[in-house]
Amino acid sequence: MIEMIQQRLRGYGAANAVEEENATKEIIQEIALYGLWRADFFDVALFQGGTSLRILHGLPRFSEDLDFLLRAPDPEFRWDRYLATLVDVFAQFGIKLEASPRDRMDKAVREAVLKNDSIASQLDLEFADSRRARTIRIKLEIDTNPPAGSGEEGTFLDFPADHEVRHQDLASNFALKIHALLCRPYLKGRDWFDFSWYVAKDTAPNLAHLEAALVQAGPWQGEALRLDAAWLQDKLTARIASIDWRHAASDVRRFLRPAEVKSLDLWSERFFLAKLEKMMKVLDQ
Repeated sequence: MIEMIQQRLRGYGAANAVEEENATKEIIQEIALYGLWRADFFDVALFQGGTSLRILHGLPRFSEDLDFLLRAPDPEFRWDRYLATLVDVFAQFGIKLEASPRDRMDKAVREAVLKNDSIASQLDLEFADSRRARTIRIKLEIDTNPPAGSGEEGTFLDFPADHEVRHQDLASNFALKIHALLCRPYLKGRDWFDFSWYVAKDTAPNLAHLEAALVQAGPWQGEALRLDAAWLQDKLTARIASIDWRHAASDVRRFLRPAEVKSLDLWSERFFLAKLEKMMKVLDQ
């Protein structure tokens, strides 16, 4: 089983230690999705966020965490039963996994952490530092009280074995990305990389889902918001004007392969206003 994972890793053609670590994390993420499917997790949850774009749609950047939302709100959701299956599945592939919930029942977003400190030696990683153990950590997060109006789809995957992942459709995933752009209290350049990617794919955000998210959390929480294209353009224009684009680019650089890094030189207010204009044209269609 380890040889199958080693072969998967070789297929990335990692050129340095950062790329090798990113690739290893992604392989762990893929096995985790398979394990969650084995636990019938996708009967109740949808995959979403940057890692879903990477694994399901070929987003050209690596991603750190696995993000999910429940298909229907459930304040009693707990990670425990799913983590037990994950540990068993990883063991079948020869990987010793530590999986611990960080559930806080007073929080809508419930977390768990997957950790392994032996895979580097098991895979004989070319760029690993033999003087210290390399620990791989992946965070799982699930929104147990998701905003209404999400669309969903299913995708069949075949690594490490055939399975199906239920996930948000691109329009709904884009809506939650825009919610993050407008409401996240700190700058995360990966959000803007993803925004640019969505626009390049001619994706129009699910405005009903975005409105539900904005009313549920953020500066517009509880307001009788009437979200339309003009409102959205105005708020995103103001946000784009407020950003230090050099700092934003530095956040995403380590998640890119060399072919994508050069494009970060374009990041500026003018560049993202052009992206916004293109998105608005797609919304008008």
